Amino acid sequence: MLPIGVANKAEASNCSIRSVLSNVTGKWRMIIILALEDEPKRFGDLKRCIGDITQSVLTENLRGLQRDGYLTRSVDPGPPVAVSYELTPLGRSLLALLKPLVFWSHEQMEDVRKHRMSYDRDKASPLSG
Repeated sequence: MLPIGVANKAEASNCSIRSVLSNVTGKWRMIIILALEDEPKRFGDLKRCIGDITQSVLTENLRGLQRDGYLTRSVDPGPPVAVSYELTPLGRSLLALLKPLVFWSHEQMEDVRKHRMSYDRDKASPLSG
């Protein structure tokens, strides 16, 4: 079994599995990586591509992905100034792992939806515990 258990916060902060996964598995970070699959994108293009993300959340997540080495930020002084983001080789290797999960998610959605409806129906029933 993979070493996922820890005894305290100090061990948790030093756990490579928790450290890496917590920074790449957030909803927005995965979507940003997927959005950068085909080409570098400017900030506004990324925001339009994703749609339902605020500017501040996008900025925060881009910084986190850049900090961990999954993407690079390039500034063209312009005018006008143009900032673009591109996946690094590390980001591309993560993308290769994410894509099967994305395809699996799409293929399983109907089954998941049925389970959710069944669960919600059972929880709403006065006889459920």
